[in-house]
Amino acid sequence: MSAEIRAALLVSALPGMTPALMRQAAGRFASFAAYLAATPGDCPPPLDEPLRHYRRQRASCERGADVAAARLASLAIDLLPLSDTRYPALLREIDRPPPLLYVRGAVDLLSLPQLAIVGSRRASRGALEDARAFAAQLAGGGLVITSGLALGIDGAAHRGALATGRTIAVLGTGVDVVYPRQHAGLAAEILAAGGALVSEFPPGFPVRRESFPQRNRIISGLAMGVLVVEAAVKSGSLITARLAMEQGREVFAIPGSVHNPQVRGCHQLIREGATLTETLDDVITQLGGMLAYKAEEAGLRRAPPPAPAADEARVLAALGFDPLDPDTLAERTGMAIPGLLAALATLELQGWVDNLGGLYMRVR
Repeated sequence: MSAEIRAALLVSALPGMTPALMRQAAGRFASFAAYLAATPGDCPPPLDEPLRHYRRQRASCERGADVAAARLASLAIDLLPLSDTRYPALLREIDRPPPLLYVRGAVDLLSLPQLAIVGSRRASRGALEDARAFAAQLAGGGLVITSGLALGIDGAAHRGALATGRTIAVLGTGVDVVYPRQHAGLAAEILAAGGALVSEFPPGFPVRRESFPQRNRIISGLAMGVLVVEAAVKSGSLITARLAMEQGREVFAIPGSVHNPQVRGCHQLIREGATLTETLDDVITQLGGMLAYKAEEAGLRRAPPPAPAADEARVLAALGFDPLDPDTLAERTGMAIPGLLAALATLELQGWVDNLGGLYMRVR
C-alpha cells in the first residue's frame, strides 16, 4: 500500500474530518501526505484542528490507519483517494467528488468510456428487455455499462453487459455489503467477468436509505451519458438523470405509452432536453463524437480495436473511406437495416468508422 493511500486512510479517521474537508485538504495540498506534513497554523481553521489532533496522537492515528489498511487487504479492496493518479478523471470533474473510492475488482475499468443505464426497480417486462438489449449491444461495442445493482432495470443492464462485455456496479453500501441480497450472485458474476464494485463508503457500511440517492452522482459522474429506460416522475432514476445534466453528461430517455405512469419520468426528461431514444443509433449518434475526445481528456490511450466479427467485417468490407448512407450499405451487403445499424454502432464504438450525421465513413 502506497504512502498516499495510508495517509488518506489516516486523514479520513481524524476527529472532525468530513468529505468536504478532505476535498479541501486534497485541493490545497495536492496530497493527503502533504497535508499531514503541514505545520499547524498554516491551514484554514477547519483543517487546522484535525492536524493538531494528529500531531498530539500521532502513534495512535498511525496504528488506526495500519489496521484499516490491513482490513482492506484482507477483503481485496483497493482504495483510490482523490489525490491518486488512478482516480477516474471524469468523476473528479463533478461537484463534490468522493474523496475516497473503495473498489473491488478491476480498478482500471473506472477510467474507461462508460454509459450508465438506470430505471425503475419495478420495471415492465418490455423495459427489462430493452435495458438488457441496449446494455449487451453497447458493451459488445466496447463501452463499460455502469449501474446501481438495484432490482429491475439496474440488474437487467448489468446482465446484458455481462453477456458481451464488462460492467461496474456503484453501491450505496460498503463494497463488501451487497444490497439487495438477491443480487449477491450477480455481484459475484460481475467480479468474475472482470468488472468492478465501487462505493464511497468504507467496508462494512450498512444499508441506509439516504445513501442510495447520494451514490447516484457517482453513477452519472463516471459515465459519459445516462440512459433512462423506465422511470416514474418521482424516482431515483430521475435524480441520476438530472445530476447527469448538471455534470454536462448526455441524457437519453426511452419513451413509452402516455397511459403508463412508469414512463412519465422519461417523457419529462425528453421535454427537458434529453435525447429521445428508440434505437441504439440514437445513443451512438450522440456519444460517438465524444468517445475519442473524452478518452483524450481523461489522459487515456485507447487500445487498438478488436478484429471485427462476421457481420461487422461484412459491413466494413462494403464501406469505403467516403461517406455512405445506410440504405446504400444495405444494398451492398444484403443486410436488413436493424442488423446493419447494430453492426455500424459496434464498428463506431470500436473506432473503425465515424458517423457523420447519419452517413458512415471508414476511418481505419
